[in-house]
Amino acid sequence: MTEPKNKTFLIVETGTFPNNNALPLILMQQAFDSIARALVRVIEKTFQGNGWGSSWRNGIFTFHHYHSTAHEVLGLYSGQVKAQFGGPDGQIVTAEAGDVIVIPAGVSHKNIDQSPDFCCVGAYPKGQSPDMQYGKPGERPGADERIKKVPLPENDPVFKKTGPLIRLWR
Repeated sequence: MTEPKNKTFLIVETGTFPNNNALPLILMQQAFDSIARALVRVIEKTFQGNGWGSSWRNGIFTFHHYHSTAHEVLGLYSGQVKAQFGGPDGQIVTAEAGDVIVIPAGVSHKNIDQSPDFCCVGAYPKGQSPDMQYGKPGERPGADERIKKVPLPENDPVFKKTGPLIRLWR
């Protein structure tokens, strides 16, 4: 695998959503060959081998939510998605099969449109388990305190010790 073109977005606090003022969201375009045979298994095996486990297959919820106890990675294995990060006025990112999105703890995300065949693999760094937060009154400041305590991942989910996450988050 050669390192893909990377785009980064710093998704800052909005009042409703804590987002993450320190760690950028990372879009790795074509981190995987989108026409690879059994792409879903390739993505799962790569994430697992790099210490990102508890993986699942599905899509992205169609409502704003965030995790205050874990970072998250999404590996797209089919179709295309338009997702919004940071809340209702947040950054819109379009991704397609072969792309990877690394979402820092606290960053709100929502599926706003997708192709009929859209599917992704999600995973979390070793030792991290996601909670569900929705931007409701009363979630903060508790969520903010939990986000501050989420450790940085040991590895980039795709490129282990040499990937963009290591360079951008350390």
